[in-house]
Amino acid sequence: MSLTTVGVIGSGKFGITVAKLLSRNVKVLVYTRSEETKNRINSEHQFKNTKLKESISATTDIAHICNSCQLLFAVIPSSDFRGMMRSFRDCLKPFHIMIHATKGLDVSHVSHQEFYQWDFSRREVHTMTEVILQESNLIRVGCMSGPNLATEILAGQPAATVIASDYDEVISMGQEALSSNKFFVFGSHDLKAAEIAGAFKNIIAVASGILSGMGMGKNMQSLLITRGLREMIYFGRAMGTSANAYLGTAGIGDLIATCTSEDSRNYIFGKRLASGEDFEYIMKTSSEVVEGVRTLKIINQLAKNEKLMLPIVQVLHKVVYEGFDKTRALDFLMHENHAPDVDFL
Repeated sequence: MSLTTVGVIGSGKFGITVAKLLSRNVKVLVYTRSEETKNRINSEHQFKNTKLKESISATTDIAHICNSCQLLFAVIPSSDFRGMMRSFRDCLKPFHIMIHATKGLDVSHVSHQEFYQWDFSRREVHTMTEVILQESNLIRVGCMSGPNLATEILAGQPAATVIASDYDEVISMGQEALSSNKFFVFGSHDLKAAEIAGAFKNIIAVASGILSGMGMGKNMQSLLITRGLREMIYFGRAMGTSANAYLGTAGIGDLIATCTSEDSRNYIFGKRLASGEDFEYIMKTSSEVVEGVRTLKIINQLAKNEKLMLPIVQVLHKVVYEGFDKTRALDFLMHENHAPDVDFL
């Protein structure tokens, strides 16, 4: 098997974005659970108002995509990721390579219904590559992380990403499959840091959207991004990673894009919440999964368990989950006795 055909697991907006990026270099097979989506991609060569090359096809057959593709990109919401891996388990072999593009964390053995009432420990929280290794016999895994706003990429605008893995061949295959004159692919061995950065930045994006909804300007937005980066690095170090990855494309690069763009679903969630919309209504009417809301719950609980000082995370959790007044929250953060401006280098 070779890179003749590359698989994409997931047919959401970013799954289709990854498929379009790959189609510049290889044939692409998209796995979807929806017969309607499969038929639309195969017969009309478009999906969600996006024109697709004829080299992109779709299937609902797990065995078919595993037998056809050595390299698989998994683009599945974090809450569904473990279930997806269990569905694919019997068809995956050690020769497969899987790169995920999911910017979230997994809490093992916790159902959707239990999640928001559950107190979990650090050992129950996993990155997506840890889930892949736990639920399959795969060895060569990695992640795709960076400022990759789907709307801009689908419009043909240039962008960059990071393929992070412990294995050089995973990085090189990811680069070979994705690279083009409009898409630059960096490589990194800081796998866990890239995953943490991709998850954590969504929390700060929610906060940035709230500031926008409150009528705050670029001064406050830049302050939030700067202090959010500090908390990201502080948390990452507590989880056993170094600061380096957070200062690159997967860290500060993704943080800036997600915290400043109307195309960011997490930013828009925060903006809608600040305008007075109900939490449940926003979640129900969002066109894509808002990963930052789930990640906020997870990281706030970890900070509590590990006794970590993450003021933005902790105050934002009170605003999102407990209805704490946004103006009072901002006042608290502005008057809190902060650490030095830069203390992570």
